[in-house]
Amino acid sequence: MSDPVNSSQGLDLAEGIDAGRLSEGDVLLGHVGEEPALLVRDKGECLAIGAACTHYGGPLAEGIVVDGAVRCPWHHACFSLRTGEATRPPALAPVARWRVERDGNRIFARERLQPAAPLRRAAGAGPRSVVIVGAGAAAQVAAETLRREGFAGRITMLGADPAPPCDRPNLSKDYLAGTASEDWIPLRPPEFYKGNDIELRLGTAVESIAPERRQIRCVDGNCCEFDALLLATGAEPVHLALPGADKGHVFYLRSLAHSRAIIAAAANARRALVVGASFIGLEVAASLRKRDLEVHVVAPEACPMEQTFGVEIGSFVRRLHEKNGVVFHLGRTVKAIGERDVVLQNGEKVAADLIVFGVGVRPAVTLAQDGGLATDRGIAVDEYLETSRPGIFAAGDVARWPDRLTGNAIRVEHWVVAERQGQTAARNILGRREQFDAVPFFWSQHYDTPISYVGHAERWDRVDIDGDVSAGDCAVAYYRADRKLAVTTIGRDRDSLLAEREFERVIAAASYG
Repeated sequence: MSDPVNSSQGLDLAEGIDAGRLSEGDVLLGHVGEEPALLVRDKGECLAIGAACTHYGGPLAEGIVVDGAVRCPWHHACFSLRTGEATRPPALAPVARWRVERDGNRIFARERLQPAAPLRRAAGAGPRSVVIVGAGAAAQVAAETLRREGFAGRITMLGADPAPPCDRPNLSKDYLAGTASEDWIPLRPPEFYKGNDIELRLGTAVESIAPERRQIRCVDGNCCEFDALLLATGAEPVHLALPGADKGHVFYLRSLAHSRAIIAAAANARRALVVGASFIGLEVAASLRKRDLEVHVVAPEACPMEQTFGVEIGSFVRRLHEKNGVVFHLGRTVKAIGERDVVLQNGEKVAADLIVFGVGVRPAVTLAQDGGLATDRGIAVDEYLETSRPGIFAAGDVARWPDRLTGNAIRVEHWVVAERQGQTAARNILGRREQFDAVPFFWSQHYDTPISYVGHAERWDRVDIDGDVSAGDCAVAYYRADRKLAVTTIGRDRDSLLAEREFERVIAAASYG
């Protein structure tokens, strides 16, 4: 791992470069034909792969190289330097790769190589059938991973939502803001499921699971047998029981249908009120401001996001939104909702013809509880993401697992964590016995300012700030009893990657020390 060596994208790798320009661990940015490419020397071998992350197009040349892979600075996706494969979400598709040749003292990348073939298991290994309850991030990646690992049995994915697995973070960000088309939203096109023999049943809610009989009953009366089961039921928005909360101009945001409904309502609205200063609430506020709506935010806390980020970054987020025209009503709660306004507990009225609640979610544990599985503010799983019933796994927002960084059982509602858990759960369904030890990571977007967070700190007693928070250029570390638990970065994507790597080393040392 070393600092990247950047060069102009005009550098033509097909024309060759002087071999002396590329030292061990260096990353050189150039292009092959019309495609941006990286040239990397790793363990003495020169390798060429695509330079743009297949998730959101992040610049891989600004990332870091670790253990034969390059990590994207934006959202921490990971690509093998030798195969181009996306080895860790949020990227799912591989990057291109080229054959690298040496002629005298010059290195060339010319011939585009075919994608590497996936690993294959021995015939007959693993279960005959896998059922996945849920059609979100964890479910999607689990199904893909099963096929990538060579599983040839039946895969059935049951999704209560009528929409296929989608890019949920975008529902409150670019898609809601109108800067991303709906083409971006599906994680995979319909033909992907058919081509990979994944039976995707949408609009199919599950009524019950019977672990002893290895059977699932759906609300429509159909039953589904399984050898292995993954519960990826996610979380559900918290609904507040308030007078007027059932009115037609009141919305929640969890699904594609919710986001579409808010967009449709915004077209005829002038004033929006967001209840809650959470990630979802403030991302919605930013997106609605981009649609030129007047936006007010009501929340009981004194500082937005203070519980997650601390007061310094929370105050920065508030100022950023106020600079963009958002009006905050902090230390306030909603008492009732009228046709064109909202009444707060202190009697204040705020005009609004569009209201969005973003006051948190609850893990969807009813199926697990009714099926006799152990729960603890989520579905309790071990380090292999297996529940209290053998052969039944859980992943994503609903799973509470033993975190090796903090030493505690935790549950987080992060998109990337859900995808990585889906990946690990799939491998363990196939008998890999792979411990889930990924460091939690998430990002939040506010206007043109992304905030990255790696690690997990529910409480802390010390904060170290490197840089200037007010200028949007900082790395903030959170400690408890002198143990670093998490790092938030603004404008320092590479520092976020380095913090993730540092936490991985701490976990490895604890495991083998």
